[in-house]
Amino acid sequence: MKKLLLSLLFSLAALPALAFSTAELTTQLQAPQSVQGSFIQQRFLRSADKPVQTGGRFALRPGRGLFWHLQKPFEMKLRVRRDGISRQDAQGQWRANGSQTAQAAQVKLFMAVLGGDTVELQRHFNLALSGNAQQWQLTLTPKTAVMQQVFNKIVISGGQLVQKVELDEKQGDRTVMQFNQLQTNQPLSPAAQQALGE
Repeated sequence: MKKLLLSLLFSLAALPALAFSTAELTTQLQAPQSVQGSFIQQRFLRSADKPVQTGGRFALRPGRGLFWHLQKPFEMKLRVRRDGISRQDAQGQWRANGSQTAQAAQVKLFMAVLGGDTVELQRHFNLALSGNAQQWQLTLTPKTAVMQQVFNKIVISGGQLVQKVELDEKQGDRTVMQFNQLQTNQPLSPAAQQALGE
């Protein structure tokens, strides 16, 4: 009986697991018409003892754009759309962000990450997904020369939505982002509506 039970367990263990796929993750993350919430970003610099912390609010319309409202330690509003990255000036006008800073590049990357655009991510990274729909982790390893110069890896984790992003950078710095108070398919704030052209 014991042998039979053991052989049955080994047989079950040999069955292929029903793995959670990147296609399923994409479908899950792109299901909402909009996602909004707050973020806290901690940047761990090699040269500093304490992390630099920033925070604010964001609103994402998958396929449409990302509104990134930095509130602490200073105010800055960015939007990322297919036509590029813009920054809002003191008069409320959107100006193209001519200098594609590291922060702007990160925001553009976050748009693909938060929007579940795994097809876009696969252009630049090798993807390794573990977990299930309720609790998953996606590790991005750079495969293009440009991304290899910037990142060692990026680790994204979440459940129904993205909850955490960790950037492990080549020069030894690290950025950790936490997304909180997440809401889907709720009316956007007037600032987010204006930024995303609602």
